Amino acid sequence: MILKKLVLPGVVIAMSVLAAAGIMATAPQITPSVPETIPTTVRVMTVAPKPLQLKVRAQGTVLPNTESELISEVPGRVEWIAPAMQSGGYFQAGEVLLRLEDKDARTARERASAALARADAEQQHARYEYERISSLAQQKLISQSQLENTVRMLRVAEAARQEAAASLEQSRRDLARTEIRAPFTGLVRRKGVDVGQFVSRGTPMATLYASDAVEVRLPIADRQLAYLNLPLEHLGDLPESERPKVTLKAEFAGRKLEWEGAIVRTDAQIDLSSRMVYLIARVNNQPGVAPLTVGLFVDAVIEGLTVDNTYSLPRSALRDGNRLLMVDADDTLRYRSVEPFRLFEDQVVLKDGLNAGDRVCISPMLTVVEGTHVNPVESNG
Repeated sequence: MILKKLVLPGVVIAMSVLAAAGIMATAPQITPSVPETIPTTVRVMTVAPKPLQLKVRAQGTVLPNTESELISEVPGRVEWIAPAMQSGGYFQAGEVLLRLEDKDARTARERASAALARADAEQQHARYEYERISSLAQQKLISQSQLENTVRMLRVAEAARQEAAASLEQSRRDLARTEIRAPFTGLVRRKGVDVGQFVSRGTPMATLYASDAVEVRLPIADRQLAYLNLPLEHLGDLPESERPKVTLKAEFAGRKLEWEGAIVRTDAQIDLSSRMVYLIARVNNQPGVAPLTVGLFVDAVIEGLTVDNTYSLPRSALRDGNRLLMVDADDTLRYRSVEPFRLFEDQVVLKDGLNAGDRVCISPMLTVVEGTHVNPVESNG
């Protein structure tokens, strides 16, 4: 009985060991393997040199090209005002805008006319006397002093006649000035008088501005002048052939509007507070096109120089300010230092540091290790 208790467990254990050994002997062999690294997919841009039209952006407010104060040249009471003589009123060149009471001016003209008639009579009498005295002097019948006195009287009469003629001409001009006419085609900015008001000589009656053209003062940093083809040594208005083109844009009355103009001159001085140079853009309003309204705030794009052999990249391609991430022929990442020529909107322009056919990585990457193998995909943008 005791033998059975000792032998039976031993047999079970031995059989279990043999079974385990058989299982281990016939088990498949597992060969360890290293997982294959999948390269990161990045977008690349293959660059090629091309000419680039540089542009400079600015903003400004539309101002009148011609603006005048309508001033009274003669005193008088306002008798009539044209319907156009109100703020925003439109008028044509030569149109009557305002009339002053002209009774005093007509009276002055009549007096001047009478004075001229009297002076004509005095001159004719003096000339007749001169001719008569001259005839007597040739016959030695009068003295030399009498002849000289007659000559003096003739000259006085001629001067008086000339003065009377000038007074008549002045009175006619004053009478004509009681009718105020528009000096140009334009609009009324401000009306300063009304019917029944007495105005003296020199009283401002209205502020007018011409509608044929407007101007915009555009502030430009001095470093941006290098991008514009401006003859800085030239004074006054630029020659027609040297005026950079400018496009003005604004949103007005729910519409996006656009006008074409040109830079016609630079301002007389540099702004002392902002250290900016002001360029003056002029736009000629065309019939059938929405006019550029005075006071409108506009965005301006000025055409500058054309630069050959430049490379344009998205601004996001710059890393650390002056480095690009390049993808070489082996599809590995390499850094390259460059010197940006210009940053404009969302683009960076380079003149040096790249060659035709170079591939620039434009994908955003948080961590970059040089020599990393990537899967480049050409970007359409």
